[in-house]
Amino acid sequence: METTHRLWQRKLSAIPSLALVLMVALSGCGGQQKPQGGTSAAGGTLVLTGAGSTFAYPLYSKWFDEYRKVAPNLQCNYQAIGSGAGIEQMIAGTIDFGGTDSPMTDAQMAEFKTKRGAGVLHFPVALGAVVPTTNLPGVNAELTFKPEILAGIYLGTITKWNDPALTAANPGVKLPATDIVVVHRSDGSGTTFVWSDYLSKVSPAWKSKIGSANSLSWPAGIGAKGNDGVAGTVRQTPNSIGYVELIYAIQNNLSYGKVVNQGKEAIRADLASVTAAAAGTASSMPADFRVSITNAPGKGAYPISTYTWMLLPDTFADSAKKQALVGFLGWALTSGQEMLAPLSYARLAPEVIAKEQAALQQIH
Repeated sequence: METTHRLWQRKLSAIPSLALVLMVALSGCGGQQKPQGGTSAAGGTLVLTGAGSTFAYPLYSKWFDEYRKVAPNLQCNYQAIGSGAGIEQMIAGTIDFGGTDSPMTDAQMAEFKTKRGAGVLHFPVALGAVVPTTNLPGVNAELTFKPEILAGIYLGTITKWNDPALTAANPGVKLPATDIVVVHRSDGSGTTFVWSDYLSKVSPAWKSKIGSANSLSWPAGIGAKGNDGVAGTVRQTPNSIGYVELIYAIQNNLSYGKVVNQGKEAIRADLASVTAAAAGTASSMPADFRVSITNAPGKGAYPISTYTWMLLPDTFADSAKKQALVGFLGWALTSGQEMLAPLSYARLAPEVIAKEQAALQQIH
């Protein structure tokens, strides 16, 4: 983790915070305030526009920067506006591709078909983890969270850091008798979907009262926009807890805890534990690639893991855009996979990549 942290410190040394990064375009790509469809620019440059996941923003940032070396006449604009907004923009047809950490629902896919006259395809591009990150002054120990603890905190039934459930899960750690400040996403978020999908699987109370979705009616806490917003709020708020994609915790120097999995192991999120969570889907991936790996069984599996997907229409009116996006995605599934580990994303299994390469042929 120290290596990853130093890498990000160098990469972002000229930028005050990741929140500022999200206001501009990707390295080597142009930026816009509002997503608009790709156009051909002067000089033969092809412009493509995407929007969505903040979870995957650091990954897309690196990829598009590197891909300019392969395709120098391709300009890619990506707005990190959250998975929910990215899906909305895909349905509206104002972007060429989307990024999401929650698969589109059957209803959303039907709406896309009606409005766009085409189908929409999900392509997993990487694996990541959502971690419970904390700001607890005076506590330097790595905390352990059982499923019922995380559910209780976000349901508002566990309100103190020295609650008996927390102290029992963290013997020897002196936890303060302070109120827990709960931080959650305020925007439509794939990260929220992953978090709530996990809680729905491990907590009957959460499933019945709240459920899983990109946007929720939260029973407790304060909202912040984007992974960077949650990370920034936790960093600035003593006694707080939030949930963010792993790299945002690392980049913001935030503590994040272990989570107890199905096998009763307290697991820290890292490349190995995220890969273990996805192991069961390597050979049984559904044809449409819409799958959840939260609370996955298996030794060493981190229980709040997920795929992140790139969304593409299955039909393009513009053949140049089709060729550019198919070419980029083919590169992302091969050479691009080598760039994941330094950003704390796990690479896809070879079996999954092979299925995706076949699925690329469905685009016309």
